[in-house]
Amino acid sequence: MLKVGLTGGIGAGKSEVSRLLASYGAVLVDADKIAREVVEPGTPGLAAVVAAFGPDVLTADGTLDRPKLGSIVFSDPASLATLNGIVHPLVGARSAELEAAAGPGAVVVHDVPLLTENGLAPLYDLVVVVDASEETRLDRLVRLRGMTEAEARARMAAQATGEQRRAVADLVIDNDGPLEALEPQVRAVWDRLTERAAAGPGTAPEA
Repeated sequence: MLKVGLTGGIGAGKSEVSRLLASYGAVLVDADKIAREVVEPGTPGLAAVVAAFGPDVLTADGTLDRPKLGSIVFSDPASLATLNGIVHPLVGARSAELEAAAGPGAVVVHDVPLLTENGLAPLYDLVVVVDASEETRLDRLVRLRGMTEAEARARMAAQATGEQRRAVADLVIDNDGPLEALEPQVRAVWDRLTERAAAGPGTAPEA
């Protein structure tokens, strides 16, 4: 089994890279998806979030009010650290369960938005970073996700810098261009991952 950590700043296109890798045969462990699951109604995770931030972060039907919580944590580093301290261990435990269920020869790609911020690079055999310029990411967040420019900049500022992500990367995918330019890069990365998986542990990727 080859354990791959995939990360990238918000708006860089990491989700599209995850989708492509899964279509090629990777076993995908999506930390964002798991993070939503561990705070669903009735979970210990949601109870811990309410205990930390108060009942105002719940909607009328008892689900987590994500926009409300986001408005709190993405403008306050201490609150963001509190939220990460609740959710991260729960995500880690569930990710380990999914990884254990994969076959021994699998390429397991962990889609981890906060890999760099939480110092998780040592957990993986390889780290792949999806990168794009600040201007490109800002445009995508405003145009495709409907954020205001201020909201987008706050989300970006709450994450690691591109330089910090690249510092922990074994492979970097540059995604400033269109999808047609991204797909060949991801296919090339997939070929290198399968070669590395076949070669066994301890084999460094070629530069």
